[in-house]
Amino acid sequence: MPAYDKDDLKRRMHGAAEALKHDLGGLRTGRASTALLDPIQVEVYGANMSLNQVATVSVPEPRLLSVQVWDKSNVGPVEKAIRNAGLGINPVTDGTHIRLPIPDLTEERRKELAKLAHQYAEKAKIAVRNVRRDGMDALKTDENKKEISQDEHKRLDAEVQKLTDDAIKEIDDVLAAKDREILQK
Repeated sequence: MPAYDKDDLKRRMHGAAEALKHDLGGLRTGRASTALLDPIQVEVYGANMSLNQVATVSVPEPRLLSVQVWDKSNVGPVEKAIRNAGLGINPVTDGTHIRLPIPDLTEERRKELAKLAHQYAEKAKIAVRNVRRDGMDALKTDENKKEISQDEHKRLDAEVQKLTDDAIKEIDDVLAAKDREILQK
């Protein structure tokens, strides 16, 4: 059984790009997005739960998030969790309904977000390069076990490099799109 598995490498490299998209989705760009509240944990019923397990989050307007808390007793902890999340958003509570107006981003904050986006992208590229290394190691193992020839090894090396280049390009494209979104006024 050869150690090299092209589909597995492709899946793992694509997974790094998908993880980047998810990470970037949580970066605030001045437009309301439910992904902004995904990382928030609320302490309710003696446990930490994600916000979407105690409330419904929606986007009624481009610059407004709406949080409908299901249990009235959880409104306080949900509001506190949102305030403490460091998102720079001030919740406005009305019964079990919490409105979150999204303020304009300052130029300084935009630059911080762009820098953070680049850090996320670099993490994703490192993950892709690690997958590439695993693929190259698998090819070396297969050649040493005489499961593939030297010529086949060279051909598959080029294939792994192409997968890597494609994944890095996908990451760069996602980053460029997020950069435009963050830095636009």
